[in-house]
Amino acid sequence: MYKRLQKFVGRNNESIFLWGARQTGKSTLLKQLLPNAIYHDLLFSDEYTSFLKNPALLREGLIAADIKPGKTVIIDEIQRVPELLNEIHWLIVNRGISFVMCGSSPRKLIRSGGNLLGGRALRYELYPLASAEIPDFNLLRALNHGMLPHHYISNNPAHAIASYVSNYLKEEIAAEAMVRKIPTFARFLDIASFSNGETVNYQNIAAECGVSSPTVKEYFQILEDTLIARFLPSFQKRPKRRVIQAPKFYYFDIAIANYLLRRGPVVERSEAFGKAFEHFMYLEIYAHSKYSGLDYPISYWRTSSQFEVDFILGDHEIAVEVKATDMAMGHHLKGLKAFSEEYKAKHSILVTQDLRPRKIGNITVLPWKVFLERLWSGELIK
Repeated sequence: MYKRLQKFVGRNNESIFLWGARQTGKSTLLKQLLPNAIYHDLLFSDEYTSFLKNPALLREGLIAADIKPGKTVIIDEIQRVPELLNEIHWLIVNRGISFVMCGSSPRKLIRSGGNLLGGRALRYELYPLASAEIPDFNLLRALNHGMLPHHYISNNPAHAIASYVSNYLKEEIAAEAMVRKIPTFARFLDIASFSNGETVNYQNIAAECGVSSPTVKEYFQILEDTLIARFLPSFQKRPKRRVIQAPKFYYFDIAIANYLLRRGPVVERSEAFGKAFEHFMYLEIYAHSKYSGLDYPISYWRTSSQFEVDFILGDHEIAVEVKATDMAMGHHLKGLKAFSEEYKAKHSILVTQDLRPRKIGNITVLPWKVFLERLWSGELIK
């Protein structure tokens, strides 16, 4: 059993949306945190059919049960019946009932013009597992299996990962997004994977997919809206040097990128290990930003002369470069040194596989375990 770090910081019994990709563990988390809540699961065909035909059944049932103000009602897979949101809106305003609305994607609600409750519900997300949630965390396992709970614990996750990509990414998401050329979308997923951890060239991807650049941009938007991927913006505050402005692209889970890239086993000291290691660190930092309630911005910095820092946290408070080396050397510090010439960061950190922390000038070299311990304990950024 994992002790998840999503605790709905700042909720105070308000209604919330909880979004997250399939199999991140949303339903399990809600049952753990809110064991006494009234629970409606729209994956059950009888519940789904009943509410689809008559959304008023929710309001009538809760009024008949004389549910008191402050009581929590969970609606799982809310995106399947967007019409329920009108009833939920009324119950929040007139009966003081607190709702937790859970689903794998807000896209369907937004596109259908669904009632998003006019700011009466806070938004939270659940991501794949973070290292701090896993007893005896194993880095190599994470880089190969990914961090979706079922995949991480499996001794042979290859079939499950393949099914996830085929059944969920290439079919369900394409259908939900109303993409008519599903084979083209499936091809796009494969081609887009080569942009994982890189800046995106829409024109090149469009040419390979045989579609227009606007269509490719819409496909990327679909991945963002369905929480399958996100963009990491470029840090551009008062640059002295000419900087790259295009954002980087990352899938939400390492194993998904591995599968689409056909990487095979990720082994230490390989190029694939280095790329997966950086991807893993980004996912950890992003989850910490959200789960901690700090919600600090994360960006990357790259100049046209190819100086780069992988992650800038906050308003350049922390600059983080990630290298898979087990012995940090001077050439690993070039990006951080160049960044410090332009901006005064509180901490410049090189995350590596070194055995112990070191200090090289104003740059701190941290073993990845130490970096994550300090990150999740709140020592690095507050």
